[in-house]
Amino acid sequence: MNVSERFLKYVSFPTASDEFSDTVPSTAKQKKLGEYIAEELKAMGMENVILDNKGYVYAELKGNIPGAIGFIAHMDTSPDAPDEPVNTRTIEYNGGDIILSEGIITSVKDYPFIEKYKGQHLIVTDGKTLLGADDKAGVAEIVSACEYFINNPDTPHKTLAICFTPDEEIGRGADHFDYERFAAKEAYTVDGGTIGEIEYENFNAASAEVKINGVIIHPGSAKNKMKNAALYVAQFMSMMPQNEIPACTEGYEGFYHIHDIKADETQGSIRMIIRDHDREKFESKKSFLNNLVSYLNSVHGEGTFSLEIKDSYYNMKEKIKPFMYLIENAKAAFIKTGITPECVPIRGGTDGARLSYEGLPCPNLSTGGENFHSVREFISVESLEKMVQVLIALSAM
Repeated sequence: MNVSERFLKYVSFPTASDEFSDTVPSTAKQKKLGEYIAEELKAMGMENVILDNKGYVYAELKGNIPGAIGFIAHMDTSPDAPDEPVNTRTIEYNGGDIILSEGIITSVKDYPFIEKYKGQHLIVTDGKTLLGADDKAGVAEIVSACEYFINNPDTPHKTLAICFTPDEEIGRGADHFDYERFAAKEAYTVDGGTIGEIEYENFNAASAEVKINGVIIHPGSAKNKMKNAALYVAQFMSMMPQNEIPACTEGYEGFYHIHDIKADETQGSIRMIIRDHDREKFESKKSFLNNLVSYLNSVHGEGTFSLEIKDSYYNMKEKIKPFMYLIENAKAAFIKTGITPECVPIRGGTDGARLSYEGLPCPNLSTGGENFHSVREFISVESLEKMVQVLIALSAM
């Protein structure tokens, strides 16, 4: 089975995680893919293969040169778009817009970068679900690299430690990672986008929920009595920074991202995430929300607004700095396979951030996928194949 065939098999499993679930993994369907992969790894000849009761898949491949390196990817997909049924097709892309289905187009106007894929073969969906390249592409690339070493036992490689995690998309991918079972002290997540990207800087991240308590009374006798929670939600939103949102930021710029808003006269809620690469600016964003809630309570009465903020992860940069040879090795592996490497900041998160803070330095590598978390997600066959070569080269460094 080649890497694109393997990838297509994996995306046939729906594996969206669920942030509202208290189970581990958050959805049972993730374990079905884990079971399939664990059996595949055993059949290939991988060692110490296990699917644990939390949904994590571990495996090892003994090396023929000194040292050990880990590769990690996640099996779940984002709940931001439907995850089934994933109907794929592979197109030879010769430029222009990509018509996924009636009314759903990946246009050059909106996505001008697609034209750099001219002459390649793109795996797309029918525009009704996401594809799942985030991060089943990473899983397929890692498994295919392992299979290459098994079939070519004289090719130099360190001992490989493999882990495929659940629930990364909802920030829980590292919650139950078994460091004792993992047979390497340094690793890479294979969970990035455009091929050639190397990432060792990520957002500091938190989630926040604002709750609003209103007072309902008949509108005919409401003067000085009614507290309309829906109007208070609107007031809160009008006082948020209007340009500090994902659609207005790039690079190292942080943002507030509103997930959802619910409101009626009695109750309201606003759920959001907070992101910034700079720790000081990150803390300032959290302080802004606290101050805004305090101000609105002073206007409308104590207890009208409440705020809960939970930190999710922090920028891994300071934890990677002592291990910059991992970055140099990744650059060399890309160059060896004819790809120009580029270090870019992650405008998102990765299991690697949490793992790095727990003592497993873990920068992130590209998969080759594009338009993650979207029905317009795609990946090229050529990128899948190239990333397998990169992992093969990196395993000997």
